[in-house]
Amino acid sequence: MLNEDGQGTIERSVFGSLADRELSLFVLRNASGCVLKVTNYGATVTELHVPDRLGQLADIVLGFQSLDEYVASQSYFGCIAGRVANRIRNGLFELDGKSYQLAQNDGPNHLHGGWKGFHRGIWSAQAKLLGNGPAVELKYVSKDGEEGYPGTLFTTVTYQLTNDAEFVVEMLAESDGPTIVNLAHHGYYNLAGHGSGSVLSQELRLNASEYTLADPDPGVTKPVAGSAFDFSEFKTIGRDLEQVGNRPLGYDHNFIVLGAPGELRQVAQARDPKSGRVMTLESDQPGVQFYCGSFLDGRDRGKGARYDQYSGFCLETQKFPYAINVPSWRNQVILRPGELYRHRMVHRFSVD
Repeated sequence: MLNEDGQGTIERSVFGSLADRELSLFVLRNASGCVLKVTNYGATVTELHVPDRLGQLADIVLGFQSLDEYVASQSYFGCIAGRVANRIRNGLFELDGKSYQLAQNDGPNHLHGGWKGFHRGIWSAQAKLLGNGPAVELKYVSKDGEEGYPGTLFTTVTYQLTNDAEFVVEMLAESDGPTIVNLAHHGYYNLAGHGSGSVLSQELRLNASEYTLADPDPGVTKPVAGSAFDFSEFKTIGRDLEQVGNRPLGYDHNFIVLGAPGELRQVAQARDPKSGRVMTLESDQPGVQFYCGSFLDGRDRGKGARYDQYSGFCLETQKFPYAINVPSWRNQVILRPGELYRHRMVHRFSVD
């Protein structure tokens, strides 16, 4: 156990074993009593407890109590998705004149790194007490050829729970050869509490005036104004759901974040009128995938709750989906030796 006055505490325990390796669970507490739980299976956040307007803590992320449940699930609760999060059309890309065929694990497309993406990896982990709160640093080495990707990728993810009620995610990566990278933290949030039911009455605002289209039109953007995709002002997640048009019905779209990529800026704000919890998300990435949990169907039962459709929403900051096959976007995801991939997210919690 790490404990230092003013910096919070960290406890480490056994979370099970896999492939003859012992997995860990880290419990981080900041100076005000907020709690973050992290396992090194998939660099996964299992719990995040923050207060409501009355000061009552609740766990606001979807997840499981046991390692076996994470291994069995296909929902990517709380993990790091990679080497390339989101989709690559037909699982096929070309880099420096060579073609690479990846797993087609989402219809014809490649999704979240393939069958054994980073979410299924066993990461090394080290607890740290930083200046403003406890943290866990996780590392994963993705070898050349893993899931079909070229180059060995050295990835470091740091999760910190600050004393200012912030959940900070820092993702870094370097490669020994040309490759493509797009990491995403795949947290599912329900600001009323993870087991409280639908998030459709919770409110969202996105700092975006355009969104990108998906298969079969990667590379095409559309304005949000006058459409169901306009979250430029707060509105309930469910207000325009019927107009979205895809099946299952719901948002699962990449929005182009206003401002300069590479600079930390506000991406979104979400709030729950009943509890008063507010989450403000900042990031340095060009896009954010807003997903409203439309594929959840009750089969996942986590921490005593059944996760039915719309039980949680995701705000995954990222490079654009399909980018490697869009000429004007492809440089977003290409990483060469000597370059550093950097991705920062700051989730700030408050109440109204």
